Amino acid sequence: VVLGPVGRKFAAGMSGGIAYVWNPAGDFDFFCNMEMIEITIPASAAELTELRGFIADHCRLTGSPLAAELLEEWPASAAQFVKVTPIEYKKFLGKPE
Repeated sequence: VVLGPVGRKFAAGMSGGIAYVWNPAGDFDFFCNMEMIEITIPASAAELTELRGFIADHCRLTGSPLAAELLEEWPASAAQFVKVTPIEYKKFLGKPE
């Protein structure tokens, strides 16, 4: 989970795993290599529960005011996240494109 800004070429070389990126400006696609990843909106109950759990753990362990604010405004803040999945990793998992 990324709660801060990302630089250009985010996900370059990302071959596995999934990233959730807070994207309140809606411009995340400008900062990443779209040829190698798929960007979706976390929408399933399982994805949203996982994401909220990660943020809650971060808040508890660090006292992050941003994490606390995101949790306080849930589910509105949940709509500001994107899910980043490398295309090759998705194929490995056997999920259709």
